[in-house]
Amino acid sequence: MSEIKSNTVYTVKNPFIAQMTERRMLTKEGSTKDTQHYVIDISGSDLIYTCGDSLGVYPTNRIEDVDAILKALWLSGEEKVCMKNDPEDISLRDALFRRVALALPTKKFLITLSEKVSEEEEKKKLEELLSEDSKEATKAYLMNREFIDLLEDYPSAKFEAQEFVNCLRRLVPRLYSIASSPSVYPNEVHLTVAVVRYQTNGHERVGVASTYLSDRVEVYERKTPVFVAKSKFGLPEDENADLIMVGPGTGIAPFRAFLQERINRGSNSRSWLFFGDQHEATDNLYGAEFNEYLNKNQLTRIDNAWSRDQDYKIYVQDKMRENTADLWDWIKGGAFFYVCGDAERMAVDVDEALHDIIEKEGGMTEEEAKNYVKQMKKEKRYQRDVY
Repeated sequence: MSEIKSNTVYTVKNPFIAQMTERRMLTKEGSTKDTQHYVIDISGSDLIYTCGDSLGVYPTNRIEDVDAILKALWLSGEEKVCMKNDPEDISLRDALFRRVALALPTKKFLITLSEKVSEEEEKKKLEELLSEDSKEATKAYLMNREFIDLLEDYPSAKFEAQEFVNCLRRLVPRLYSIASSPSVYPNEVHLTVAVVRYQTNGHERVGVASTYLSDRVEVYERKTPVFVAKSKFGLPEDENADLIMVGPGTGIAPFRAFLQERINRGSNSRSWLFFGDQHEATDNLYGAEFNEYLNKNQLTRIDNAWSRDQDYKIYVQDKMRENTADLWDWIKGGAFFYVCGDAERMAVDVDEALHDIIEKEGGMTEEEAKNYVKQMKKEKRYQRDVY
């Protein structure tokens, strides 16, 4: 494969147009999830990444979603619109396809709709939604809808192309934790992505970027704009420092990179991985790879939490609590503690478990355990990449 040579510096404002060279399923038949592994070729870009960094991906919206919006607006899509920071006008269709987000309408848009509708019944409904007594109802209404739903719910509202575009947010890049080591794969970036598909208000919804990678990019098609997003989440400078890594689901991504990097460097430090998902048979992401590391003593220990393989749910924080003495032994010996994945619940529960373990096994008061964890953060021995 020939490389593209360029002196251009590629950044978030000037992304490199990369190609995907591999797409494969990580979850198996029977899983409720669709988690995939992608290899993005960055040859010739001079993009440099380190373990812990993320790859920014600029997606496009689905054509069918763009067509639905245009139909609801009674516009052809050929109308010209001006986008901020774009040097030239572009077509409305192009703007809807690759410049603006078609999800997450705001209360501000409801107010605009109320000024645009001409049908009395629609006006009345919007007045009720926007009343002071309907704040929770308005929030619930917007949460379950995208812009197309609002246009279909209030068809008497008429917009000029520019007026409608002005109501929409920019379509922003999505950041994915890199799942490969730069010393092993200097010209590739590996990604671990859960493809998002769900339903609200009787309509199929999708994650824009996850389905862009799974459905709208062909392997070996050079069309994906990417850039490297630097992170403070990364390996310790001390090659001999032990690693404790907690990464359920797609949170496993950076720890695959960590292990590849440490193995490639010939590090003799210990590593302990906590991984979790629903079912061992269908959701054991990179399971064979990690078991091989374990068998070769390149990974010291794995504790897996399969939440749906028994009558009661088991999560990574539960596995931590089963091993409090060993965890404290590693931590007091200087191990670095890492967490990657869901910020809303998992990271909170893991943080609580960490505090409890340090308090119990270290013989500390609650306040002393808090101060110990604060010191770990200060020393960068406790790092989180949560989203």
